[in-house]
Amino acid sequence: MNINDLNATIKKKLSNQLNIEEIFIEDKTYLHFKHKNFQKNKFHLKILIKSNELSNMTKISSTKKIYSILDFELKNYIHSIQIILK
Repeated sequence: MNINDLNATIKKKLSNQLNIEEIFIEDKTYLHFKHKNFQKNKFHLKILIKSNELSNMTKISSTKKIYSILDFELKNYIHSIQIILK
C-alpha cells in the first residue's frame, strides 16, 4: 500500500466510526530511513485529530479507540503512530 492510499483509508475509517471535525496525517517515515529495523513497506505517521468525541475521553481511552479502528493498518502498514488530539 502506498502512503496516499493509506492516508485515505485511515481518514475514511476514523471518520466513519468517530465524530471528527478535522484530521491531518503527516508521513514521518523519512526520519527513520537509517534506523536498524527500518521496513520500507511500513510507515511512521503523525496524526492530528480534532474531535469533541475523543476530547471527552481520557487519553488512554481515545488512543485505544483509534488503535482498535486502525488495527489492520497497524499490523500491516504502520510501524509507528503519533496521535495528537486537538
